[in-house]
Order: sequence, then structure tokens, then C-alpha cells
Amino acid sequence: MTRAPVIALSHGGGPMPILGDPSHKAIVSSLKTRVPEILRLNSPEAPKAIVIVTAHWSESQPTVSNGKNHDLFYDYYGFPAEAYKLQYNAPGSPEIASMITKAMEAEGLTPQADGKRGWDHGVFVPMLLINPAANIPLVQVSVLETESPKSYLAMGRALARLRDSNVAIICSGSASFHNFRLMRSGIISDPAFRARCIAWSKAVTEAIVEEEVQLRQKQVEDWRKWPNAYEMHPEGGAEHFLPLIVAASAGGKGKAKYYTDEFMGLDMYSYYWE
Repeated sequence: MTRAPVIALSHGGGPMPILGDPSHKAIVSSLKTRVPEILRLNSPEAPKAIVIVTAHWSESQPTVSNGKNHDLFYDYYGFPAEAYKLQYNAPGSPEIASMITKAMEAEGLTPQADGKRGWDHGVFVPMLLINPAANIPLVQVSVLETESPKSYLAMGRALARLRDSNVAIICSGSASFHNFRLMRSGIISDPAFRARCIAWSKAVTEAIVEEEVQLRQKQVEDWRKWPNAYEMHPEGGAEHFLPLIVAASAGGKGKAKYYTDEFMGLDMYSYYWE
């Protein structure tokens, strides 16, 4: 059976990719073209299901959506009415959710199931662009309230077990930069800040593309020591980086590939293992 890919992608801001915001042009293009190609959609090797680790759901234990169907959770505020009418009617998969739960337990985690919480915008916004046909079952997985890399590495090892069953893994966040305070301050246009952002992305990329799995994981465990880590992802606000740690573990053997999307003058990196 086909071994499904892993991708840690940048999902943009709220519903803005769907609403036609010009600053999201590159991100939208990649979600419509690059990601479907990586996932091998519309081919005989298309995944039988997609697991999405979302930055917008934090719990004390890894939590897995296990309903046959899930409503959408419009977890954003102050947008036009159309943002609250979006629909994405892909089925859920209790079967895949059960596989995830068992795999996580085997890694020493204590996963929880949730059949009621809706899919948040870290799931439905990118999926509306990636696979508008909504014909592949989805399972949503939370991040954790802790930043402990070891927990996320364990989650990644668990999810990696599903890849040989042709279940793809999407880790949905914004690893390159996610700091609302700085975005609102106008500092993004400052050359010194941009240089710091470049230094951060260089450190991230060097660690993530490490081919040897154990060395990659060891480097990722020290991510808070990378240059400008607290500026790109403030203390208590790392949820948009944490899905990348899951992906770095789930990717397993082999060297990650990556692409960048321009957003507000910054390069937003997405990483994947085929």
C-alpha cells in the first residue's frame, strides 16, 4: 500500500485565505496547487483519510475527533458574515480515530476522544482550498497545553504508524512566525526584524531537514534555544509552531523538502516528507 505523506503547512490568518485577502495570495496558491500534489489527490494513490493536527485546539492530553461527522467551529471574530457561512462536509472517521488512539497509547500517551467539537479553522480553511471536493475523511487532533517537545515527538511517532495504511498527516500552523503583538506593532516592515526572522527560519530549516531521525528529534527538543525563538513564538503562545514538531517526528526516515510562501514580506515555510 502507498505510504502517505506528512506536511507541516502554514494555514494563514483566520478565514482570510478564503475571503480573497491579497496578502494571502501565495499561501492560497500553494494550498490549491502544491499541497494537493504532495498529497497525491485525484490519483490512485490519494490518501484514504487525512489526520490534521491543528494549532487552534489545545488540551491537557492529545485529543482526537472521533465523530462520523463534525460541524464547523468558527473560532474567529469580527469577519464578514460570509466567513460564518463556510461549509466543509467531509466525513469523519471513527475507525481512523480509534487507530490514532491506540497508536498514541502505545507511545505512552493518554489520548482522549471528542465526538462533538467542530472542526476549527486550522482544519476547514486550508481543506477548502486543498480538497474542495470534501471526499476524503478527516480526523482532527489537538495540540497540548504544554510546550514539551517530547510529548509532540511521541505524538508524531504514533501518527507515523498510520502512514503505511495510506493515512496522510497534515500539521496545520505557522512555524515561521506567529506573534499577534508584533504583527500589530508594524515591526514586520523593519529590516532588523526581517533579518531576525531569516535567522530563525534558517535554524528551523537546518534542524527539520536533518535526514537522521534521532539527530533531527534531538535538535528539535532544543527549539527554544534557536535564535529569536521567543520573538517568533512568544512564551505561552507557541501553538502555531508545535504542529511542526509532530511532523518532524512523523516524517521518519528521509530528508524533508520545503517551500516558502510570501506573506507580508516574510517567507513562510512549509515542510513535507513524501
